[in-house]
Amino acid sequence: MMNEPTLDRLKQLHLDGMVQAWLEQQRDPKLAAFAFDERFGMLVDAEVIHRENRRLRRLMRDAKLKMPAACIEDIDYAGNRHIDKTSFRQLVTCRWIQQGQAIVIHGATGCGKTYIACALANQACRKGFSAVYRRATRFFDELALARADGSYPRLLARIARTNVLVLDDWGIAPIREPERRDMLEILDDRHDIGATVMTSQLPPETWHDHIGDPTIADAICDRLLHNAHRIHLKGPSRRKASDT
Repeated sequence: MMNEPTLDRLKQLHLDGMVQAWLEQQRDPKLAAFAFDERFGMLVDAEVIHRENRRLRRLMRDAKLKMPAACIEDIDYAGNRHIDKTSFRQLVTCRWIQQGQAIVIHGATGCGKTYIACALANQACRKGFSAVYRRATRFFDELALARADGSYPRLLARIARTNVLVLDDWGIAPIREPERRDMLEILDDRHDIGATVMTSQLPPETWHDHIGDPTIADAICDRLLHNAHRIHLKGPSRRKASDT
């Protein structure tokens, strides 16, 4: 039987999942019939699951999703929404993250853009990728503040290291000169190595005019929209019933 010193050693090694599973085994007399190898395998499996769950909790906490409960399993594929189920299932594999691609979700207000963006970020976290959610207007304010207090380079570096950046409600307000350059800096850092999810009421065809400066607009649209996966949501507002 495992003694207290051994239990203490497991705790020192931070094998918390294994400790909990062993204590549960001790409380279940039926497990005494299992061979040592089988019981030890259960302990190892419990430790792996414990670490995976702990990592998921950390990734979800750091992501700060507006809708943390959003998940791909609950997305509504009703015909009037015009979501291609086959294409969307390909996104669920998260290969688009490994390939540093973008997903652009556009449509009228209330059609569920934010929910789908958060569900994709949630799926990314479940697959072990880091993600961060920001509402576009507040994100630009955050960048302006960082520029003022000297933390701008560190903030850009942190964003560049994040596997998935979700920018919600892009284009909801006029874009100013510093914001154009911020956007270009971020997308340039992430080009081909970081994935981006953008939601907007504006169709991508109008983004060039929205950005204003032709040179910067060309650079932003090229980096963001080239080979991007596009989801054009339609249908009535879903805010009264469900955001899925």
